[in-house]
Amino acid sequence: MKNPTIILTIAGSDCSGGAGIQADIKTISALGGYAASVITAITAQNTTGVQGVLPVTPEMVAAQIDSVMTDLQVDAVKIGMVNDPAIVRAIADGLRRHQPHIVVYDPVMVSTSGCRLMAEETVDIIKKELFPLSTLITPNLHEVSLLVNRPVTEISEMEEAAEELALRHHTSVLVKGGHLEGNEMCDVLFSDGKLSRFSNKKIKTENLHGTGCTLSSAIATFLGNGKSLEKSVKLAKTYLTGAIRYGSQMKIGHGQGPVWHMHNVMLKKMLKMYLFAMQ
Repeated sequence: MKNPTIILTIAGSDCSGGAGIQADIKTISALGGYAASVITAITAQNTTGVQGVLPVTPEMVAAQIDSVMTDLQVDAVKIGMVNDPAIVRAIADGLRRHQPHIVVYDPVMVSTSGCRLMAEETVDIIKKELFPLSTLITPNLHEVSLLVNRPVTEISEMEEAAEELALRHHTSVLVKGGHLEGNEMCDVLFSDGKLSRFSNKKIKTENLHGTGCTLSSAIATFLGNGKSLEKSVKLAKTYLTGAIRYGSQMKIGHGQGPVWHMHNVMLKKMLKMYLFAMQ
């Protein structure tokens, strides 16, 4: 048996298990990868909201990165929410020291409700320090609007914004269209001068906690496994769609529940049981 793909996730901890490090580890594991982690913050949160945040010191973030990268052969890095300028610099310095081949950054800058989660100073540092080190960034409509300093609400505007950010920061950009109006959702990828659209029907559900973490971790896992960027996005979206569909049938917590990360593992077990019964 060959070694699994090793993915390092750098993000905050969600004690309720739906987002952050916990969602990343579930996603990477469900897709057959080996998950290592660097925790940037400890949060007290659940499906109804965030009750408290305790950042990890930049020195400890740097030490965690060095511990993992000097020992494990990391195939890809995924970065999640980071809203402290010193931690941003610690991560960027760590990436420059160890130079991983693949970095997927989910720039969590704006909440689902449209509320800004970080100061302008931090956004500027992220654009300067982290974007150029990233293979792919995955902003949603609120975040891409902030980054290009204008409203982005239509697919044509998503394509313009993706190309603008990609050329400005020398990276690939996936603009997520989950907040588009109507029954269709569409994500737009700009990479190597090419635009690609990924469309599917929206699933009616309130259980969408951690979808951004899940998608970016899945993309990083497929990229680390040697798939092309376009193929990785397509496969990750298929995985996430299944996770949303299965999660929509569940009731975990009293607020916006999580997706079901292990749906593909469950399907494989059911298939094995069926094949065994048919013998």
